[in-house]
Amino acid sequence: MKAIFVSYNQALTERIDALLDEYEVRGFTRWTPTEGRGSFTGEPHYGNHTWPAINTSVLAIVEDEKVASVMDAIRQLDAEIEMQGCRAFVWNIEQAM
Repeated sequence: MKAIFVSYNQALTERIDALLDEYEVRGFTRWTPTEGRGSFTGEPHYGNHTWPAINTSVLAIVEDEKVASVMDAIRQLDAEIEMQGCRAFVWNIEQAM
C-alpha cells in the first residue's frame, strides 16, 4: 500500500474527485483549505488579499498496482492546468488497519 498526497488549487476539486473515482480510489481524507506555494513557479495560494487563491489537499491510501496510473493521471492534469497548481507525492505505508 502507498499513500498519495495531492495538494491542488481548490478550483480543481471536481476534477480530482473524478480522477479518484475513475481509478477506484475510494478512501481518502481531504483538508480544505490548505495554503502553499510552488517550488519553482506559480503564485502562492494563501487565501488573503494579496494572494487570494487557496488549496485543498487529499491523502489517499492506494494499492501498489494503482499508484503509477493514478500518478500519471495527476501529471496529465497538472500539465493541462499548470498555472493553477497541482502537486502529488507518494509514501510507503508500513501498516494499516
